[in-house]
Amino acid sequence: DKTCFPTPPVCAEAYNPDDDEDDDFEPRVVHPKSDEQRRRLQDACRDILLFKTLDQEQFSEVLDGMFEVLVKPQEHIIDQGDDGDNFYVIERGVYDIIVLIDGVGKCVGKYDNKGSFGELALMYNTPRAATIMANQEGALWGLDRATFHRLIVKNNAKKRKMYEAFIECVPLLKSLELSERMKIVDVVGMRVFRDGECILTQGDKADCFYIVESGEVKIMIISKTKAGQQGNAEVEIARCSRGQYFGELALVANKPRAASVYAMGVTKCLVIDIQAFERLLGSCKEIMKRNISQYENQLVALFGSSVDLKH
Repeated sequence: DKTCFPTPPVCAEAYNPDDDEDDDFEPRVVHPKSDEQRRRLQDACRDILLFKTLDQEQFSEVLDGMFEVLVKPQEHIIDQGDDGDNFYVIERGVYDIIVLIDGVGKCVGKYDNKGSFGELALMYNTPRAATIMANQEGALWGLDRATFHRLIVKNNAKKRKMYEAFIECVPLLKSLELSERMKIVDVVGMRVFRDGECILTQGDKADCFYIVESGEVKIMIISKTKAGQQGNAEVEIARCSRGQYFGELALVANKPRAASVYAMGVTKCLVIDIQAFERLLGSCKEIMKRNISQYENQLVALFGSSVDLKH
């Protein structure tokens, strides 16, 4: 589902971890779990981008600090305007995202049995930007504010130092304000792909967007118009290297992946999930749409048609 969030106020500063040196001396929060609970928790957290840059010890500490929350239909998990208390990872259930527009609550999207929410108020010390309501029975895993700050936000500050110079030089992001670019640093994950590894598969559902930090990828397509003659062989249509991006076509067009992408040599990519993409990169979509016309020209040159982008 497409999910649109109100952008956090530009004046909101990211939490400064250097203000809280005492954090290191706070006792670790541990919520005991059965082996079965821990297995379910690890499954729920596997694709949460905020956790992707944690080392094994930090990740284990996050899992220790999380607690199970069982929810009932129509239950409000968080309410717009409240102070942030917990960050939540979804194990199961469907959750409506409701924003007050002219005094009326409007459903602007939903989470369907996966994902996470609640990080914005904790990262930027702002009130909750939306109400999240369960529309069926479900289960969440919560992480309290203090533990979130100590592990996630402090780690994000280190990540900022690593990536802010790189983000500054990505051409696509030049149109964003500095504060907006820094918010992207806060939500990116990092993935390393082996030589020849398939990063995206044509026809798959799209859930994230990639920016190449190092290495190179090749974009391959099986043409519907030439499938018979080519024996279903993939044809290379483009390559992307440092600072270039891929995976946006399916997100902008809200369609399955139009091509497959493979790593050429060891390749590092920054990954942005679909919720963060919608929230933070909306103003870049016009640039992306202009680039999509280039893909169409490449397909016409190769296949005599751009029909592959139309279905």
